[in-house]
Amino acid sequence: MALNKITMPQLGESVTEGTISNWLVAEGDHVNKYDPIAEVLTDKVNAEVPSSFSGIIKTLSAKEGETLEVGALMCYIETEQSDTPEQTSSTSITENQSIDNMEEEDNSMKTRYSPAVLKLAQENTIDLTQVNGTGRGGRITRKDIEKVISNGGTTKVEQVDPTPDTNLINAIEEEKTNKELAYHPPAPEPQIVQTETGDKEIPVTGLRRTIANNMVRSTTEIPHAWMMIEVDVTNLVKYRNSEKTRFKENEGYNLSYFAFFLNAVAKALKKFPQLNSSWAGNKIIQRKDINLSIAVARDDELFVPVIKNVDEKSIKGIAKEIDVLAKKARNGNLTTQDMQGGTFTVNNTGSFGSVQSMGVINYPQAAILQVESIVKRPVIINDMFAARDMVNLCLSLDHRVLDGVICGQFMSHIKGILENISSDTTPIY
Repeated sequence: MALNKITMPQLGESVTEGTISNWLVAEGDHVNKYDPIAEVLTDKVNAEVPSSFSGIIKTLSAKEGETLEVGALMCYIETEQSDTPEQTSSTSITENQSIDNMEEEDNSMKTRYSPAVLKLAQENTIDLTQVNGTGRGGRITRKDIEKVISNGGTTKVEQVDPTPDTNLINAIEEEKTNKELAYHPPAPEPQIVQTETGDKEIPVTGLRRTIANNMVRSTTEIPHAWMMIEVDVTNLVKYRNSEKTRFKENEGYNLSYFAFFLNAVAKALKKFPQLNSSWAGNKIIQRKDINLSIAVARDDELFVPVIKNVDEKSIKGIAKEIDVLAKKARNGNLTTQDMQGGTFTVNNTGSFGSVQSMGVINYPQAAILQVESIVKRPVIINDMFAARDMVNLCLSLDHRVLDGVICGQFMSHIKGILENISSDTTPIY
């Protein structure tokens, strides 16, 4: 017999943690390889984690609602020794080893320090050898150092050995080549808010915690800038209204305004690929594929699925993708793959009646465009007032990657496309 570990897998690109929303097994249950053992919430979507082995669940090491980093221990499973792991990140030991020995082996990463940890430790004269790491392999995380600081720095030492530590230097150099050096100051202690009579306390778990963490990361790491343009979409409104009934009868789904906006954005990104980029520390990654993330709501939940290769799709094809993803969200059928690969986000805030808003960038993308509500406004044309269908487009941009000049050109190009839509210039099929 062998005792194996099943750890939190990486269920998508840029995913660093997941929340166990529901255990599908209990201690003592027998599972087969590939059987789902837990539902995990990550990157705003529920995904099932399969077992890598056939065997008996021995210990569930995490509770429902607990958030684990990728690679963190989920559970132990007892298997036949010949069984080999697949899919989920796992390790195994023989029956003459104990769980305690496994935990000791996990300390292999304890002396591998990230630059952020080193910087915090040096600034607060903290002896890292006295800190218990909670990261993978016993590695000390930034949260561990912040906890020591909040406790009064109980591991401070009076003097720091001036002799260079070769392991630390190598760790710093390795981190420099693989990831952005970013200093994250300790988070302020949360303000204690008293509950008054009649107040309702709602635990922050699952989806809401994931959204909160992503929003904090985006606003603290990305220097946001913002701009807005006004677009006359009178021709678009007339064209869409003339086609929508016939389109619904033929295709079975709606021809929405949003499909035209996504089509225009994809064309503009083709011309200005700088906005289809991500910041990566010492470089900017300009994406080849144009994959648009769109916000889809279900009750009080928000999902951001992705339409792939929008520049290669007709307006009909885009409208179909919108319909499919919206139905999946409403039925709770969105998959991890539906959520991956977005390079630019377009948010249809106009569906809520909004006329002006500033979006928070969908990390690690470089920009997000808010499409506001189309409203009738008086506009001066040839020195005369005319009632026109107008819409505001609001762009939030990562000022590390983009500046006002290129974004202004991008927005002007979208404006030109939308204001010149007609049956001749913009085929639906």
